[in-house]
Amino acid sequence: MIKNMLILLLLIPGFVFAVETAIPLDEMEPDLNDKASLQRGMKTFMNYCHACHSLKYQRYQRTADDLGIPHNLMMEHLVFDPSAQIGALMDNVLSDDTAKQWFGAAPPDLTLYTQLKGGPGYFYTYMRSFYEDPTRPFGVNNLLFENVGMPHVLLDLQGVQRKVCKDIPKLAANGGEVRDPLTGESVSEEKCGEELIERGYSPLGLVEGTGQLSLEEYDQVIYDLANFLYYTGDPSRQDRERIGIYVLLFLAFFYVFTHLLGREYSKEFH
Repeated sequence: MIKNMLILLLLIPGFVFAVETAIPLDEMEPDLNDKASLQRGMKTFMNYCHACHSLKYQRYQRTADDLGIPHNLMMEHLVFDPSAQIGALMDNVLSDDTAKQWFGAAPPDLTLYTQLKGGPGYFYTYMRSFYEDPTRPFGVNNLLFENVGMPHVLLDLQGVQRKVCKDIPKLAANGGEVRDPLTGESVSEEKCGEELIERGYSPLGLVEGTGQLSLEEYDQVIYDLANFLYYTGDPSRQDRERIGIYVLLFLAFFYVFTHLLGREYSKEFH
């Protein structure tokens, strides 16, 4: 177990976080009380992500119980490995050798993804930052992780995004605008990548290069997915926090009697 954890810690930074950019992360506040969001997030993960990314430190049964999914529905609609049992770990059948041939590196296990880097906001931003790049093997790149080796698996939902390039005033070292010495006009330079632009969307996905979902709908899909991965990173979080409240209440209650007992003992010394 410890050996597997060490391998995971070494693998994830090498595959996912090799080249980072300084763009700000989008805000994403997880809500583990929203069972519907967690269920939708698991559905998206199992349909789009699980073929490559495992959750090998999480079990189907624990997930079903925590998310309020009956075991028979879990096995029928969300578990696609016919040999898997309800008590099995959520691993997949993609071998490391095959993954390296396809992607250049084995996709990381995502059980602890949101715990290891940047929280759920990192994943939320990452999945919303793919843009069209014909120079890359899969035709896409990512603002948050340039030259990523991962295809945009939700491209049919989001649609194609492109970098926005703008002409902005060129700034000198002192912060002032650079001006042409002959005309006195401001000198501009092209800057790309600060924003992304979408081609629009079609509700039926019938237009080439567009997504099936609107911007708001796609953001909700990614929120649910990030919310689910936040849960898998620490499945006992809610139970631990709930029990912690009772422990603190007990300690506060016990402190009163301890203080009174201490006062009685102190009378013997005065």
